[in-house]
Amino acid sequence: MLVLPGGKARDRRRFRHWQAAALRMWPFTWIVRRRVPGVEVRQVRYRVRGWNGADRSPVRDVRKVLDGLRPAGVPVVLVGHSMGGRVAAVVADDPLVRGILALAPWWPDGEGAKAPAGKRMVVVHGTADSWTDPVASRTQTELARIRGVDAQWIGIPGARHAMLRDPTRWHRIAVDFVRDQSHRLSSPNAT
Repeated sequence: MLVLPGGKARDRRRFRHWQAAALRMWPFTWIVRRRVPGVEVRQVRYRVRGWNGADRSPVRDVRKVLDGLRPAGVPVVLVGHSMGGRVAAVVADDPLVRGILALAPWWPDGEGAKAPAGKRMVVVHGTADSWTDPVASRTQTELARIRGVDAQWIGIPGARHAMLRDPTRWHRIAVDFVRDQSHRLSSPNAT
């Protein structure tokens, strides 16, 4: 499992492990490590903090991590928050990626609707999020489902972008998603 933190639309400052976007995702990293034995969990550290327009800075960083995993051929699930959800949707075309859990994703260019068929995608969004649009993420999830993606949208009533309302629910969804993907991948009929 690769954990993909959020970021900013534009920011070329160096990414630091103590910034809020990174710290917000550590509980997901720890809880999946504890509750889903046999799954290696890595939190990706981007080079810079922002998406940065056409540069799509974090996409390059995650593709580099995926390239490092390629010789082992290990299947990967992505758990991304905000900009990390955008990164997950963009790199989901990689053959190693089997599933995407997008938490309050930032999909301004319809990235969620473009998720590749053959992948599992679960989108979780607080209904009171004013930073990223829960209505847009739901619409894009439904468009992906129409295209044949195994996609599901889960709304967290009253939750905002930081995932602080009912954090145990957010964490439980992540554990269930990773556990489910792990079982799917270990079954004899897994592709």
